[in-house]
Amino acid sequence: MADDVIHDIENEIRNNKIMIYMKGNPSFPQCGFSAATIEIFHELGKPFHTADVLSEPAKRDAIKRYSNWPTIPQVYIGGKFVGGCDIVREMYDTGELQKLVDETFAAR
Repeated sequence: MADDVIHDIENEIRNNKIMIYMKGNPSFPQCGFSAATIEIFHELGKPFHTADVLSEPAKRDAIKRYSNWPTIPQVYIGGKFVGGCDIVREMYDTGELQKLVDETFAAR
C-alpha cells in the first residue's frame, strides 16, 4: 500500500511540470497556505496540477516522508521539490519562481 502511494507520487511529479500537494483543490483550498500558493501559480499563468491530501490521507503521510518536509502545501517544479508556501512566496517576490517556471516550460 505505502509503496503504491509513493509510486503514484513519483509518477505525478515526473509527469507534471508543476505539481502541488495541497489541502483542498484550486477552486476550494482548505487552508490559507494552500490558497496563497495557488494564487501565486495562477499569477504565473502556466498550467499546474494538484493533489488534495485531505481526500487522500495515505498520500498526505507519504508526501511528507517522500520530501522529508513536514508541512503542506508542497510544490514540485520540473521534478524537483521547491518547498512550501513561504519559500514559494519568497521566490515569487524575487522573480526567481517565474524564472524557474519559464525555464521548466522551455525545457523538453
